[in-house]
Amino acid sequence: MTYQPKSDFLTVMLERGFVADCTDYEAFDTALTKGVVPGYIGFDATAKSLHVGSLIQIMMLRWLQKTGHKPLTLMGGGTTKVGDPSFRADERPLLTDEQIDANIAGIKQVFAKYLTYGDGDTDALMLNNAEWLDDLNYLTFLRDIGRHFSVNRMLSFESVKSRLDREQSLSFLEFNYMILQAYDFLELNRRYGCMVQFGGSDQWGNIVNGIDLTRRVDDNQVFGLTSPLLTTSDGKKMGKSADGAVWLNADMRAPYEFWQFWRNTTDADVGRFLKLYTEMPLDECERLGALAGSEINAAKIILANEVTTLCHGADAAAAAEATAREVFEKGGVGDDLPTLTLTADDLPASIVQLIVKSGLAKSGKEAKRLIAENGARIDDAPLTDAGLMIDAAALGSPIKLSAGKKRHALVQLG
Repeated sequence: MTYQPKSDFLTVMLERGFVADCTDYEAFDTALTKGVVPGYIGFDATAKSLHVGSLIQIMMLRWLQKTGHKPLTLMGGGTTKVGDPSFRADERPLLTDEQIDANIAGIKQVFAKYLTYGDGDTDALMLNNAEWLDDLNYLTFLRDIGRHFSVNRMLSFESVKSRLDREQSLSFLEFNYMILQAYDFLELNRRYGCMVQFGGSDQWGNIVNGIDLTRRVDDNQVFGLTSPLLTTSDGKKMGKSADGAVWLNADMRAPYEFWQFWRNTTDADVGRFLKLYTEMPLDECERLGALAGSEINAAKIILANEVTTLCHGADAAAAAEATAREVFEKGGVGDDLPTLTLTADDLPASIVQLIVKSGLAKSGKEAKRLIAENGARIDDAPLTDAGLMIDAAALGSPIKLSAGKKRHALVQLG
C-alpha cells in the first residue's frame, strides 16, 4: 500500500501493520481529518471472555480513541442467537438468553481495560444489537431490508463458498447472519453516526454488505477496514497455545500464564507483535525485533510486560516477571504460579490426576504420555512413575509440577 495518509489514525494503522484492506483509503482518511469519526467492531457473545485472537481488533479501537475518535463496542446479544458461519465447518451451538447475557458481562470486563467509556465526544459506548434485532418484524424486515440483498452475490463470498464447496450444510438460520450484521451497520449509522466497521479480513464480505446496505437505504457513505488474520511465524493460529485458548479475563487465564504466552513468542514474531500489541514507539519496536541470540529474550520480556500491563495492570506484569525469574533463573517455585489447592478429602490422588487438575494436561491420557516421553517433572526432578500417589504427607510443603521447560504449576494442601 503506497497511500500516504493525512490522519493520525490511518497513519498508525498502516505503519504498525494493522491493515489488510480498506474500502476507500482516501475518502476514509478525509473523514478522519474533518472531525470525530465513530467506528465499531461487533463481538458475538460465544464465550465469557475474548481471547488473544481478538486483541488486534481491540487495539484498533484503542488507537481510534487515542487519535481523537469514538469507539463503539457492539455486543452481539442478537446475532449470537444465529451464529456467524464464516469459515466454519459446522453450525455453532445455540445459546440461551441467560448464557448470552453471562458471556456479555464477562466480555465487558475486557473492554474496560482498553477503552474509556462515558458521555464525551470521544468516549466509547457499549452497545448491544439485541436492542434493535430482538423486536424486528420479520415481514417488514424482508420487505425493507431483504430486498437489497442478492443471493447470487451472497453465495459468492468466500466465507460461504468455502463451506458449500466442501458440501457442508449451511442452514437458512446461518445464511441470515450476514444480513443481520449488515443491518447492524445501518442502525449504528442512523443512531450514532457510525462511519466505519473494523474486523478481521474474514469479515470483509459481511462488512461490504453493510456498506452497500447503508448506501442503498439511506444514501450515506460509510467505510470498512480489516486487519490481517494473524498466524505466528511457525504457522499457528494467533490466540492458541499448547494448553488451549489464551483468554483475556484473569479468571479464565491467570495473568502469569498470559505473561508466559507472550514471553514464549518466537524470535521472528517479536518486532511485529510489539507494533501490534503495545504502544511503544515504532523505532524501538524495530530495534528490539532485530535483536538476535540471547538478546532477543530481553525483548520478549519487554513484550510480555507491555501486553500484560495493558490487559491486567502493571502489578500483575511485575509479579509475573518476578515469578518467571524465580522459576527459571533460580530454580524456585515463584509466588505467582498457577496453584491447585487440595483438601484432605481430595487425598490421596494420583500424579496423573494432579497434572490434569493443575491444567498442565487436558486428559489423563495426555498426562501419561507426557510422563512416558520424559516431559514431566516434580520439584524439578524427572517424573517417571505414572502410578505415583500423592498423600497429605507429601504435601507438607507445596510441590511444583512441570510440563516441559516452560509450563509449571504448584500443588498445595489448603
